[in-house]
Amino acid sequence: MRNRARILTPLVAAGLLATACTGGGSTPTPPATQAPSQGAVASANPDSLPRNETLYTTGTQWGPPANYNPIREWDSAVGTKGLVYETMFHYDTTAAKLTPWLATSGTWTDDTTYEVKLRPGVKWSDGQPLTAKDVVFTFELGKMETIPYHNLWDWLKSVEATDDQTVKFTFSKANYQEWDFMLYTRSIVPEHVWKGRAEKEVLDGVNDNPVGTGAYTFMSKDQDRVVLQRRDDWWGKTALNLEPKPKYIVDIATPSNEVAMGLLLQQKLDLSNNFLPGVANLVQGNFGLTTYYNEPPYMLSANTAWLVPNTTKKPMDDPAFRKALASSVDVKKIVEGVYGNLVKAASPTGLLPQWEQFVDQGVVGKSGFAFDAAKAKKLLADAGYKDGDGDGYVENKDGSKISLSLIVPSGWTDWMESARSISASAKTAGIQITPDFPDFNALVEKRAKGDFDLLINNERQLSNSPYTYYEYMFQLPIQKQQNTVNFARYENKKAWELVQQLDQVKTDDIEGMKKLTSQLQQIHLDDLPVIPLWYNGLWAQSSTSVWKNWPAAAGSAPKTGAVMWRNWLELGGFETLTQLQPSGS
Repeated sequence: MRNRARILTPLVAAGLLATACTGGGSTPTPPATQAPSQGAVASANPDSLPRNETLYTTGTQWGPPANYNPIREWDSAVGTKGLVYETMFHYDTTAAKLTPWLATSGTWTDDTTYEVKLRPGVKWSDGQPLTAKDVVFTFELGKMETIPYHNLWDWLKSVEATDDQTVKFTFSKANYQEWDFMLYTRSIVPEHVWKGRAEKEVLDGVNDNPVGTGAYTFMSKDQDRVVLQRRDDWWGKTALNLEPKPKYIVDIATPSNEVAMGLLLQQKLDLSNNFLPGVANLVQGNFGLTTYYNEPPYMLSANTAWLVPNTTKKPMDDPAFRKALASSVDVKKIVEGVYGNLVKAASPTGLLPQWEQFVDQGVVGKSGFAFDAAKAKKLLADAGYKDGDGDGYVENKDGSKISLSLIVPSGWTDWMESARSISASAKTAGIQITPDFPDFNALVEKRAKGDFDLLINNERQLSNSPYTYYEYMFQLPIQKQQNTVNFARYENKKAWELVQQLDQVKTDDIEGMKKLTSQLQQIHLDDLPVIPLWYNGLWAQSSTSVWKNWPAAAGSAPKTGAVMWRNWLELGGFETLTQLQPSGS
């Protein structure tokens, strides 16, 4: 996942979260890491830090910190983006609106011109002022072909600083949905530090001495942790009237979720963003642990887990077979038996609960699906799939054997058990599916090449718009290597045209968005290029032994997300840090 091909879209960052955190199982395979050189971020002993001023977290990083490079949003050290580097806006998932951050405002001055006013008085951690030239420089880095947001320049004509605090973006066409996404996901970097860096260094450089505008700087690192220290001169204290309460943040790379559970119970961790099976019993018990809800599903929803069929292979190329497959999966058994109700079953559309207003219930009522083994059998028979040899499994229409493999990463115990459950329920409908558990890197290679029958995937997260969801599902053209989207290799030009039309609907035009998402839902449910299964939780188990006032659905508690995952600090994770209180107070 290091080499970013030009086919990547500006939305890649949303899909390249460490999947181990957002959907994976008990002991994910650690990603390949690049040992940071010993530079300004020197090693130190975090155990000497005052416990009542220190927040201990885990669940994002599974090995040594790879780099401190905000361009690398998929494997940079925890806090690189969001705590050290910042974006022009944040996105409030509760109010569904952009929140000014480094910018005070952003305005479409005409249909293809967007003007950003930067906040005066913001300084980089080396004391230099943030200016419009830094924003221009950051976006112009995208002209380099390997940079993840390179495709932005397919529709961005120019970016210019009209004065020290004003940036003008001029577009050949206005992709409003993508642009809102870009405003809260693009880290701004300092021109005076980054100028002159070659393309390889911009993309692959460790950036061992990060200079950001954020509330924290890196204090130390080790093989299993990074330590961040709060900046007393952070601009947001006065401009936003916000200040994160922990003076130090220590993010620990735990080797497994079981280790994280043990540290939580020993009060050596304050926040675990891991999937922890059985946490419901701990929340109900007297262990000082809290979650967003105090009853199932306990967690906010973060992303949708799909069963993805390879539509270039028989019989997955047949929509009738895919519909039968969808009806053969007993999701309720997975939700209850595998997850203990820590997740919610997805709607047939798969749109996250936060996007419920966009679900066309008429389309769902007419074309949706549910677990029904008898219906699955009938759909198979009506489409010509029959059990000719009496082994309990249907064959292809030409009589050849159907024996499908379902791959999920080895060690991701919840997905492994889910795959076994899918196999068992499919058998009752006469579909033969064998679970297979390659290591994570091998799976990624198979997925990219199309060397699979079925897989489970969840690489599109909560965002500002359902556009990101449908862009994942329908993006064309199909490439030889599908690295980030449309792993099903599903080709539907009409659907992709509708997605592009949705992109060009202004983000405050809810009715315009509904009209297009309704048509996309109809195509999705008619053809089922991906089969929604369940909503993965925004895994967050918090200890109240040192810090309190964690986000919760009930009462006056914050309604943000307690999360340190990459690319989520702008979605409420940072705001959570500002609302914590010492438990002794």
